[in-house]
Amino acid sequence: MKVALIGPPKGGKTALFSAVTGMKVDAFAAPGIVHSIVRVPDPRLTYLTEICRPKKVTEATIEFLDVPGFAFDDPKGRDTFRRLLPDVRQAELLVIVVRDFENPTVPAYRDRVDARADFNAMWEELLFADLDTVTTRVERLEKALKKPSKTHDFEKRELALLTRCREALEQNKPLSTVITQEEDRRHVASFAFVTQKPIVCVRNTGDDRAAAEPILVDHAVASLAVCALLEAEISSLDPGDRPAFLAELGLKEPARDRLIRKCYEACGLISFLTMGPDEVRAWTIRKGATAAEAAGKIHSDLAQNFVRAETVAYSELVANRDLKGARAAGKVRKEGRGYVVSDGDILNILANA
Repeated sequence: MKVALIGPPKGGKTALFSAVTGMKVDAFAAPGIVHSIVRVPDPRLTYLTEICRPKKVTEATIEFLDVPGFAFDDPKGRDTFRRLLPDVRQAELLVIVVRDFENPTVPAYRDRVDARADFNAMWEELLFADLDTVTTRVERLEKALKKPSKTHDFEKRELALLTRCREALEQNKPLSTVITQEEDRRHVASFAFVTQKPIVCVRNTGDDRAAAEPILVDHAVASLAVCALLEAEISSLDPGDRPAFLAELGLKEPARDRLIRKCYEACGLISFLTMGPDEVRAWTIRKGATAAEAAGKIHSDLAQNFVRAETVAYSELVANRDLKGARAAGKVRKEGRGYVVSDGDILNILANA
């Protein structure tokens, strides 16, 4: 999964990026978009490793992008937005970071601190970006349909879909409310519309409100409150020292863990696990995926030649100490290709050679 951190300048995106990735980035010196791969924390892997002693442990990963702030109150800022928008479109999820802290040494965007207004302004620009793309394509299709062509039927279907998209955008509705069928999603996949993507809103607070409640905003699937600067400082400490500092702030876990969980929830993702002497691994799939689809995540041949999946819930494995104990207790099940995988299921895929 690729996640883009976007928002107005001086809102704390880079501090949040540092808190989540552990990278030290100078927001003023960064030449453009900064990328980092982050391992998804999963304590279940620790337990499986203890009982399995594998040669290798592989966590799921997320790629985070720190995108320079978008200032829409001057031509240069809008040019930056247009230039970086193609990269933002390639992300599967957008995290809009908005400022909710006072600091006289850091001038506020548009000379005011208003998290909700900043989110709404960013949202409107995303709507306009999709509307511009849709309008341009609709105009080209209308011209193309005036000339003889073997692709008229396909172009008519596309025009009908994009016309509905344009109407929704003109009513300030995201394309996620229009493009709901799998066939439609495939039809517009090449456009990578930004308002079709799930959005998480991060309210960047002052250190006196590090455990504050998130703001609830329209169009965001999930919200989170974080003191990004303080969390970035804590992430640079030795791992053993971090819990005490988080506890002083009234937090049980760091921003990294909380944000990653929100991203998974917003995208409808879960993890299944595999274990053995060679490797213990977490695999990311969409909620509702079948055993055959999970097998395909491991290798396409496993999905094609799928016979059955041996599965046990992680909680059942722990309750019976290990796989041998779970099997003896009758907790290891044999499931067919249509079995819907649950988060934390431990799978062993059996397939024809």
